[in-house]
This record gives sequence, C-alpha cells and structure tokens, in this order.
Amino acid sequence: MRLFSSVGPNPLVVRMFIAEKGLTVPVETVDIIKGENRQPAYLGRNPAGGLPCLALGDGSYLSEITAICEYLEERHPAPPLIGTTPEERATTRMWTRRVDLLICEPMINAFRFGEGLAIFKDRIPTIPEAAPGLKRAAQQRLSWLDGLMGGKSFLCGNRFTLADIMLYSFLSTFEPMGQPLNRDNRNVAGWFDRIAGRASAKA
Repeated sequence: MRLFSSVGPNPLVVRMFIAEKGLTVPVETVDIIKGENRQPAYLGRNPAGGLPCLALGDGSYLSEITAICEYLEERHPAPPLIGTTPEERATTRMWTRRVDLLICEPMINAFRFGEGLAIFKDRIPTIPEAAPGLKRAAQQRLSWLDGLMGGKSFLCGNRFTLADIMLYSFLSTFEPMGQPLNRDNRNVAGWFDRIAGRASAKA
C-alpha cells in the first residue's frame, strides 16, 4: 500500500487511523496548494481530485476517507476502530455520519468560502457570504454534542473509534484558521484534549 496525502483534515483522518492500527504505510505528499491534485498524473489515481488516496497492491486505488478506513479495518481488524459486533459497527457509523454531516461539512465549507477563499475560488463553486453562517452552524452542533458527551470518554462511550478521529481531525485543523474550539463546551474540550494527547494525533 501507499498513501497519497496532503495538508488538511481528510488526510489526517487516514494517517491517524493508520497510526492507531500500528501500520507502516509509505506516504507520498501531494501539493494541493500548487494544484498537483488537479493534474493528469493524480487524476489518473483519483478522478475526483481529492486527498487522501490509497494505492493498493493490485494496482487499484481507493479514495474517500470512510471507504479507506473501512478497508483498513477489514484488512487489519485489531485494534478495532469501527467495531467487532454489528451493534458496535453500526454505532460507530452512526456517529461518524453525524459528525461528518453536522459539524465537519459546515466547517470545511466555511473555510473554503472564508479563510481559504483565495485557494478555492477558482477550483470549486464558492459562496463567501455563507461562511459566517456555516461557522455558526458548526458551533451550534458542537454545543449540541457537548450536551450528549457528559460521562462519556469518547463519542461511542468507552470506545475510541473512527468517529473520534474524524471530529478531532477537523477541529484541530481549523482551530487556528478562524474556527477556534469553544472551551465553554467543557465535555467536548476535555474530549479534545484527551485525543490531542494520543500519539496518533501527531500523524
């Protein structure tokens, strides 16, 4: 396997997942600032142009972070980061989907339409006037999540999972870029600090 990676929260999700699995996967960095991911060489691997992308031993490629992590979990089930039972896997997928749609998507689009506008305005449709509202939406959902985190170590209770990795990757990426973590959300702030202390957070 070989991981094509870059800056940004999506590649960080997969790098953290790989680190938590204890795997060694060669990494090739793609410069998305210079638009290398929009050139024919990379588009031949992932026609959508996004990062990360995982090259498999049979010459095929996987993209989209959930698909890559699901594949790695099936190939290397221990330690489990999605689950070992149908109930655990379903709960992880439920929370991964919730944080992705309700928090991560608004955050990344707020960046693309706001602080990152100069990079993205000629690459994708952008709506600059939507950035403040998207930031508020993400913060409101984080406050909602804070109310559900009392007494829980992780999003899925006492299990550290892909859902935690995804949310942490986005919060840590955008905290210094116009979307700081609201420390009044004490449950989420405590959870964030616990994840930041894991070795994989430096992946």
